[in-house]
Amino acid sequence: MTQRVLALGNFDGLHRGHLAVLQTALDCANAQGLTPAVLLFDRHPKEVLTGVCPPLLMTEDEKRRRLRQLGFSLEIVSFEALRDLSPQAFLETVRSSLSPAALCCGNNYRFGKQAAGNVQTLQTLASACGIRVQIAPDVLFDGAPVSSTRIRLLLETGEVCAANAMLGRPFSYAFDVIGGDKRGRILGFPTANQSFPPQFVQLRRGVYASKVCLKNVWYPAVTNIGVRPTIGTPDLRSETHILGFSGDLYGQTLEVHLLQFLRDETNFGTLEALKQGIAADVCAAKDVFERTNDKP
Repeated sequence: MTQRVLALGNFDGLHRGHLAVLQTALDCANAQGLTPAVLLFDRHPKEVLTGVCPPLLMTEDEKRRRLRQLGFSLEIVSFEALRDLSPQAFLETVRSSLSPAALCCGNNYRFGKQAAGNVQTLQTLASACGIRVQIAPDVLFDGAPVSSTRIRLLLETGEVCAANAMLGRPFSYAFDVIGGDKRGRILGFPTANQSFPPQFVQLRRGVYASKVCLKNVWYPAVTNIGVRPTIGTPDLRSETHILGFSGDLYGQTLEVHLLQFLRDETNFGTLEALKQGIAADVCAAKDVFERTNDKP
């Protein structure tokens, strides 16, 4: 069986802390000529244990796509099958089924029934099996470890710049473009409309400076997330006006990168006032795009 360097964790967001674990695993694999892999559960542990999944920072498909892009093979196992195992039984199951030569995780990694095992437990048990354990250093932001929980809270309050700093990239989402009422086109600001899945993180409603990449060209954009109070929309949606682009995106998957929160949703009262407000947002978004000049 091919021996692996196995990265352990939920990796729900692939933020800078997760990337530190993954880089540690890649470095170890490259040094030993081994295969880098990630152990993933088929469902989030909290969803199985409590019935409630933490709000998603990215879809499961997107997470798996990005992990593969980073060079990892994915080992997806049933959390339900492992949830009641002791730390020792958990490690023995992983050892016998996946044959890891080394394990990599962060300082806060927990495993086994009721999260009874920590990194010290892992090191003790793995050493007895001849498996090396490497612990990635903490990645700090404002004096505290980067975490998915902190990033969710920042996104919910519109603090996109701080969230992006912890992610190590602009927060983004990629969903199919759906049909709208074409009101934006009438106003002179056509938009690409997208709906969010039910478990996705609740972004602060309002207007954002954003950017999108179409045919390898980055465009500045303005994204409104909300229900459009001036016009009224029954469901929460993302509407993105792409500066300098003209074309039909219906049915395509559009990846929107949020750069900065600009303002809350506003009921302008009239369509003319709304048009003037959008024009001001366009100017602000263009300035953010040119100032940050952020290319992923």
